[in-house]
Amino acid sequence: MTNFSELNISESTLRSVKRMGFEEATPIQEGTITFAMEGRDVLGQAQTGTGKTAAFGIPLIEKIDPKNQNVQALIIAPTRELAIQVSEEIYKIGYDKRVKLLAVYGGQEIGRQIRALKNRPQIIIGTPGRIQDHINRRTLKLDDVQTLVLDEADEMLNMGFIDDINAILENVPETRQTLLFSATMPPAIRKIAETFMRNPEVVKIKAKELTMENIEQYFVKATEREKFDALSRLLDVQKPELAIVFGRTKRRVDELSQALGLRGFLAEGIHGDLSQAKRLSVLRQFKEGKIDILIATDVAARGLDISGVSHVYNFDIPQDPESYVHRIGRTGRAGKSGVAVTFVTPREMGYLRIVEETTKKRMTPLRPPTSEEALVGLQETAMQTLIELVQNNDLGDYRRLAAQLLENNEALDLVAAALKSITKEPDATPVTITEERPLPMRRDGRSGGGGGRGRNDRGGRSGDRRRSGDRDRGGRSGGGDRRRSGDRDRRDGGRRDSGDRRPRRRDDSK
Repeated sequence: MTNFSELNISESTLRSVKRMGFEEATPIQEGTITFAMEGRDVLGQAQTGTGKTAAFGIPLIEKIDPKNQNVQALIIAPTRELAIQVSEEIYKIGYDKRVKLLAVYGGQEIGRQIRALKNRPQIIIGTPGRIQDHINRRTLKLDDVQTLVLDEADEMLNMGFIDDINAILENVPETRQTLLFSATMPPAIRKIAETFMRNPEVVKIKAKELTMENIEQYFVKATEREKFDALSRLLDVQKPELAIVFGRTKRRVDELSQALGLRGFLAEGIHGDLSQAKRLSVLRQFKEGKIDILIATDVAARGLDISGVSHVYNFDIPQDPESYVHRIGRTGRAGKSGVAVTFVTPREMGYLRIVEETTKKRMTPLRPPTSEEALVGLQETAMQTLIELVQNNDLGDYRRLAAQLLENNEALDLVAAALKSITKEPDATPVTITEERPLPMRRDGRSGGGGGRGRNDRGGRSGDRRRSGDRDRGGRSGGGDRRRSGDRDRRDGGRRDSGDRRPRRRDDSK
């Protein structure tokens, strides 16, 4: 690995990078920074979680002239969440250079952005629709742009932003440097590279977290009615440090988050119908470990990169293998092991086989624990809690109280009572989970359909995830879950302290 100090970057940027905790460059960072510092265009193929924001952020910051008050760099991202996250990281990288930046995206009042643009930011990070809106209003001038970044270009293509991107590129000087990043390289992305880039250097990185070698994969065969109790008992037994539960629809996410809350788990849901403030709040709590379980639709979670996810539960099996790989790729990162559990109804077993054929890995069948087995798991957690309290040796006045209790009670009975009082026994609180129809059978009689997309919870096909009327233009925020593309994130901090990492119940979270 190459140290950042070997990459010929300035002292101010090096200070910022060290403050962020970076010392050695990842492969995408080393390749991109080396070429970009030489002024070359770069075509980077890398998944989320490989450090690509710093890969383009460092050379971009290096090129900024602090004395020039015009927009010198433009970063285009597919969703508002990613735009916000990228702006946060670029701000940290450019902190010692006092670089001014601004994120512009739909869902935020445009007048506020117009006023902020008058403060002369040097870097703009934004979504395609809103950037194009500002260009049309002549509130954003790009004549001085020296660096253009297209982040997650394939995702922007999938979301139907290709026309906006082409229009934006026509408004940026031809002499600029272009850095394009994409997890895949379909023909349309290659065409953009051929049309708008000059002999780009290709930096191709295969993300280790998607090899799935360090992810244990299981499936639970269960009917719709059995799935929730099986999930609840698995959470009790497996005690995930931090878990993501995937549901097929927004209704499913809402019902699961409410049901897990009723069972005492610290869980919250996230999908495209939530307000922007609520989604960011949930993500922040998840990142900081204030909630242990995030329930999400595919789109809301696409691009999430939160460290410490130990378990992924597919409450509903996805229709296409690509979604499965993206889902379980949320765990087993940075060399750590992960666990993925997929619930499959009897009629959907064909989809399981297609996923296995695509990933070239068989899933291990898993029998969900019984209530008695779940209780044993919770009792073991209670025992461990008591042992840790004793080892911490911070019992103070409780020793005196214990001595008083021992005068009239047996020690064995007292310990048993203590264990019983802190054991969160399996909760059987009634919950409401609406049964979803099984995925459609293929015409050849198998359930399956490797390349097809599922149905969204409005009842229509989600197709190629084109915009549903809310293309982040002019602040409109209605539309289907596919467009909202949820919350892609480069989150990598804020875990709670070590110790008991089980999914905490609401009454022991103080």
